[in-house]
Amino acid sequence: MSPFEHGEVFVLDDGGEVDLDLGNYERFLDVTLTRDNNITTGKIYQSVLEKERKGDYLGKTVQVVPHITDAIKNWIESVATIPVDGKDGAADVCVIELGGTVGDIESMPFIEALRQLSFSVGKENFCLIHVSLVPVLGVVGEQKTKPTQHSVRELRALGLTPDLLACRSSQPIQENTKVKLSQFCHVPVANILNIHDVPNIWHIPLLLRNQNAHEAIIKQLNFYSMATSPDLKSWTEMAETYENLNSTVKIAMVGKYTGLTDSYLSVVKALLHACVACSFRPSVEWIAASDLEDESARVTPEAYEMAWKALKGSSCILVPGGFGDRGVPGMILAAKYARENKIPYLGICLGMQISVIEISRSILGLEGANSEEFDPQTPHPVVMFMPEGSRTHMGSTMRLGSRRTFIRSPDCITSKLYKGSAYVDERHRHRYEVNPDYVGKLESAGLEFVGSDESGTRMEVVELPSHPYYVGVQFHPEFKSRPGKPSALFLGLILAATGQLQPHLNRI
Repeated sequence: MSPFEHGEVFVLDDGGEVDLDLGNYERFLDVTLTRDNNITTGKIYQSVLEKERKGDYLGKTVQVVPHITDAIKNWIESVATIPVDGKDGAADVCVIELGGTVGDIESMPFIEALRQLSFSVGKENFCLIHVSLVPVLGVVGEQKTKPTQHSVRELRALGLTPDLLACRSSQPIQENTKVKLSQFCHVPVANILNIHDVPNIWHIPLLLRNQNAHEAIIKQLNFYSMATSPDLKSWTEMAETYENLNSTVKIAMVGKYTGLTDSYLSVVKALLHACVACSFRPSVEWIAASDLEDESARVTPEAYEMAWKALKGSSCILVPGGFGDRGVPGMILAAKYARENKIPYLGICLGMQISVIEISRSILGLEGANSEEFDPQTPHPVVMFMPEGSRTHMGSTMRLGSRRTFIRSPDCITSKLYKGSAYVDERHRHRYEVNPDYVGKLESAGLEFVGSDESGTRMEVVELPSHPYYVGVQFHPEFKSRPGKPSALFLGLILAATGQLQPHLNRI
């Protein structure tokens, strides 16, 4: 998935690389999903082809219907009973999101599979919520129902009838618009939900609660015997707290894919969680790393000047993950600026490797020090290709998923932020790592490697003790950040940026 086209690749505990939507589910519901919770066309076709090669179909003609649709149904039914909320016993309900647009060629086998599934489980065990846009056209501000009418008509032609409509709009939907939708879409007015624009996304569950969305779903699935009233007290407080925040903290995000902010969605959410915990609103300065480079000063001087102005005007600097050599010189300059000017710095994955390269060049004087990813012939490969990695196959050959990192120094900032834990379990996605042959030299330059894997040779966390907050991690802490439970390292970054870090550490 290209980060420019599709946003970030979200990584699960079991190493599954999935759509960012699963990250939204994990954050909102505070659950832990697996790769099996993500069904793709490629996975389905691959499973059917493997069965055909093994002779499981006994010489039958393999077709989209029934073999592909059966594979989809079997996958859903096998995953549906497995709880993801940490509770024992089979799950009571399974939420299925079918992405895309009704009528898209990519989703047709999935729609047919859901039609068959709804018939096999029975109407009382199947609740279909159709999400549609209600646009406003012209200066009059008339809310148009035609797009929803057409998509529902298309859906019904394919054998599925919505039980509820979730209508997206910029403004609250008028009552006469709901009546019109009900009349033409065969959905009761009470089951037409309006999800209009709100100040922040945390208001959405409250918006749905106020429209009794839960009541409509409980009625459809006959959950009266087990359902309880939704307890959204803490969620309401969180949404209102954010609304009342007046102070902002400026964060410089120096990355490669700043053209599409969804490329760093989990990082942005982790910053939001940390800022709210510190009673601040985040103000992210998106800086394209290539704009900080000397070449940019010559070719696009205006962009160069604006990038450096934004960097110098920020209270902290974050360099997130990425692949390829584009923008790397700019990231190195940003890391150097943070180190020399005592600006709080957090480097994630590539951002950690950048800090190692910068210190190798600037302090150790290792001319040409680099990562083997960017320069395979570098005289000083301070970042190297992982020995167990594959150089011939790119897909699924990275170090993925939740891995244990052992904290080597109980007095370091990382240890204190993780409340003195001897180890942390965080998610990884990388194929390059700090070269252990250079660890001794780097530590002599003042860098301290405070976290490693179980072998003690693969470096996971780096700090600069002489700096207020200069932390680099090989893992991705943003993937496990939750509303009300911010990631420890993101919290440390914001605390340092707002002058609250030392009092916080003293209380631990």
